Amino acid sequence: MSVRLDAELRRLSKTLKKLEDTNFKAINKNIAQQLRSSTLDRFKKEESPENKKWEKRKYGNRRKKLLKNTGILRNSLKSKADNKIATVGTNLEYASTHQFGAKNRKIKAKNCKALKFKIGNRWVSAKEVTVNIPARPFLGISEEDKEEIKDILEYYVEKSIKG
Repeated sequence: MSVRLDAELRRLSKTLKKLEDTNFKAINKNIAQQLRSSTLDRFKKEESPENKKWEKRKYGNRRKKLLKNTGILRNSLKSKADNKIATVGTNLEYASTHQFGAKNRKIKAKNCKALKFKIGNRWVSAKEVTVNIPARPFLGISEEDKEEIKDILEYYVEKSIKG
């Protein structure tokens, strides 16, 4: 029995050595790219990582796609990876407003005398307005993402063990 245990320990030790030589940057890069892809999908589906639909607009063109007016936010999403971490994010200042929402946010006219917007059938002008912006989370890890990450890790572990 001790001979069998020794053989199993040697085999386990060899397996662990193979895992030690694993290219974690490649694994994390694959995970980061997968997370970016699923984040971009959320813009199409207009839903959070928890598969909850984003709150619709109360004013303006309600048929217009949410968070896609110019595409700048969506296109600013970048993935990055190194040996220890996989990340997806954006450096846009206003991204957190959409991710977490904002209560009583003041919006001021910058490049013109007044903001102009339509309420019902009436056009209104104002130098400043206070708005509540609902959270429309796009960053995060969904249950589907967790399954994808698990599949990626299983693939690389098997690849490392088999050599």
